[in-house]
Amino acid sequence: MGNNTWSNYGRQIYHLKRIRNIGIVFFACLLIFITVFAVFRVRNGVSNETRELLNVWNEGDYERAYEISKTLLQEEPVDFFLLTVNGFSAYQIGISQINNQNTLNYIDECIFSLRKAFLHNPKDARVCYVLGKAYGYKGSSYADLAVKYLEAAKQLSYDAQDIPEYLGLAYAAYGDYRSSVDAFSLAFTPGTQPSDNLLMSIARSYMSMEEYNMAISYLQHCVSASPDSKSIVLSRLMLAEIYSAIKDFSKAEDQYLNIIKETGENAEVRFQLGELYNLQGDSTKARAEWRIAFRQDPAHARARARLNI
Repeated sequence: MGNNTWSNYGRQIYHLKRIRNIGIVFFACLLIFITVFAVFRVRNGVSNETRELLNVWNEGDYERAYEISKTLLQEEPVDFFLLTVNGFSAYQIGISQINNQNTLNYIDECIFSLRKAFLHNPKDARVCYVLGKAYGYKGSSYADLAVKYLEAAKQLSYDAQDIPEYLGLAYAAYGDYRSSVDAFSLAFTPGTQPSDNLLMSIARSYMSMEEYNMAISYLQHCVSASPDSKSIVLSRLMLAEIYSAIKDFSKAEDQYLNIIKETGENAEVRFQLGELYNLQGDSTKARAEWRIAFRQDPAHARARARLNI
C-alpha cells in the first residue's frame, strides 16, 4: 500500500530544491565563478568576450552567460573557463524551468560541459559539486554518479551546506539506505528546526531498512512541528503505511481519519482506508470507502478497479 507514492526516489530526490536551493545555488555559483575567473586573470590580458561574460554573470543574466559561453566554445571547445561557465549557467537555467523536460535538457548540457571541464581538472571541488547535483536531477538511474561527484566535492573539502542532504537523497535513490541516513545526519544544524523534507527523507530511508520505530519518530516530529499542512498530510500517510506494515491497524486508521478531520475529504485517503479495511478482511467497510473515493473522484482508477466500474 502506498508504494507508487513513496518508493520513487528518482522523482522525490530533488523536490526540495525548487525554492530553497535556487537561492543557495545562486550564491554558491557566484562564488564558484569569481574563483574561476580569478585564476584566468593571471593570463596576459583578458579578452573582451571574457569581460563581457563576467559582467553578464555578475548581473545574474544566466541565459546570456549561457549563450555567450556556448558561442565562444565553438571556437575554443576545450577551454576550461568557458566550459565551467557554460555548465554553471546551464544548471542555473535548468533548475528554474517549470517544464521537467526543459529542465533535463539544460541539465544534460550542464553535465556535458562540466564532464569535459572535469577531465581538465578532476580536483576542482566546485565542478564536482555542481556535477553531483546535476546528476541528481536525472533520477535514480544516475544516483551512483550523483554520489560519486558529491563525495568527491566533500573529500576535496568543498564547504556547501546542502551537500549532506543531497548525498542522503542520492544514496537513498542508489539503494544504500544506511549511508543515506549517515549523510542526512550531517545535515542537521544544532539549535534549528530541520526541514520537513529532511525529516521525511530520513524516515523513508529507515522505512526501506524496515527500522520502523526510527521512521515513526521522525515522522511524528514532522507532524508535531511542521507549520505546513501538506507536510503533515504526507507524514501521516507514511505513518499509516508503517502501522499497516506492522499490523497496528488501529493506529493506521487513526492517521487516515486525522487527515480527513484536519484537511477535509480526500479521495485518495478514502481509498487507502478501504485498502486498510480490506487488509483486515472487512470487505463491507472497504467497499464503502472505495465508493466514497469514487464519488469524490470518478477518475480515481484504483477505486474504479476495486468496484469493477
